[in-house]
Amino acid sequence: MAGTTRFAVLKERAAGETRVSATPETVKKLIALGAAVAVESGAGLAASISDADYAAAGAEVGPAAEVLAGADIVFGVQGPDPALLSGVTPGAWVVAGLDPFGAGEKGGRARVSAYAAAGLEALAMEFMPRITRAQSMDILSSQSNLAGYKAVLVAANLYGRAFPMMMTAAGTVSAAKCFVMGVGVAGLQAIATARRLGAQVSATDVRSATKEQILSLGAKPIFVENVAGIEGEGSGGYASEMSEEYRKAQAELVSGHLAKQDIVITTALIPGREAPRLITDAQITTMKPGSVIFDLAAPQGGNVEGSVADQVVVRHGVRIVGYSNTPAHLPADASALFSRNLFNFVSAFWDKEQGRPVLDEEIGNAIRLTQGGKVVNERLVG
Repeated sequence: MAGTTRFAVLKERAAGETRVSATPETVKKLIALGAAVAVESGAGLAASISDADYAAAGAEVGPAAEVLAGADIVFGVQGPDPALLSGVTPGAWVVAGLDPFGAGEKGGRARVSAYAAAGLEALAMEFMPRITRAQSMDILSSQSNLAGYKAVLVAANLYGRAFPMMMTAAGTVSAAKCFVMGVGVAGLQAIATARRLGAQVSATDVRSATKEQILSLGAKPIFVENVAGIEGEGSGGYASEMSEEYRKAQAELVSGHLAKQDIVITTALIPGREAPRLITDAQITTMKPGSVIFDLAAPQGGNVEGSVADQVVVRHGVRIVGYSNTPAHLPADASALFSRNLFNFVSAFWDKEQGRPVLDEEIGNAIRLTQGGKVVNERLVG
């Protein structure tokens, strides 16, 4: 990367993807670092950002081939097709959510191999370690926060009753009961949102430390006690898989609780693995007709038996819904947060003398998938 570092921002090509990896705000900040920024025409339209907005921020705007010509760093929300990147600088960085565990001929693993073959250095932002200094770079957290919020709004829209208790001259409307399963970033925001809407909220998680978080948001914790597996704390702050004993005990507790709920939000995901099953068809049969379940894990196999991404499925009178890309349903805010994550990452490692970012080992080794024509990340080759 000799001379002025050139950033390329492409229009996302994945079906249903409305986000963009840079905004006029972050374009200005990148230029202030001494970089040049080029944005593909139409890249921000779905997020309510015009080409004129990018141009006013100082970006070059044009077709993909011109944007990519001589690019040193390519930004993306999802990993761009390697075939698009033929005009970039040899060894250029691809910085995006790369879905490294994806399957299929064009899935994440295949795409990572193609980046290696093209001599590109692929940096997977979803592999960002969950450490204090990297919090502002964490795309999973920023996007999950919005996903948890959106899940509750969608569920409220599908639910045929009001969320808050209402006392009227015609009688009292009871508050909806909302149960959040999985208290990570998405779950915490779901709790907060459901509470703001006036629901009676309860929540559960395999990590005992989340009890205090649940209580702090005014919700009721639902936990199995005195059974192995309650800690559930995996590496990097993610939940681990439950012990079999805990799984059975939790299923019994949850089954009784589910039968009383109007809204259920499931959020359980383990990176690199199929989503754990939290709700079975048999449990759905115990729920009240008209209840709604939003399955945030629908695109990774689903926490709920029978859920289908991007469809409203009705089972036993219960509506089950989940999006394949929930943050994309809030494109403006999701883009703003995602682009700040990318800028925060680049700026944290910016070397003024070299005019480019220089990664350290802790974060560089964690997120780097390919280098020197090879797949190098230990999570993929180990």
